[in-house]
Amino acid sequence: MAWLSIVAPRGAVPTATSTCLCGRDRSVVGHGRVLALIDGHAAHRDLCPLRSSQEGKAAA
Repeated sequence: MAWLSIVAPRGAVPTATSTCLCGRDRSVVGHGRVLALIDGHAAHRDLCPLRSSQEGKAAA
């Protein structure tokens, strides 16, 4: 459902993209921003509406 892609060639500025089927689409450039996106991507897994628990809902 969600993908995190990081490109960090030696000697170059890293880039990262976080996408999800729910519509999340973030891209960043730079060491600090890539690290922040990694944290944001991990947090999104808990908040994504597509991953919300179906527990307690009546079956259709």
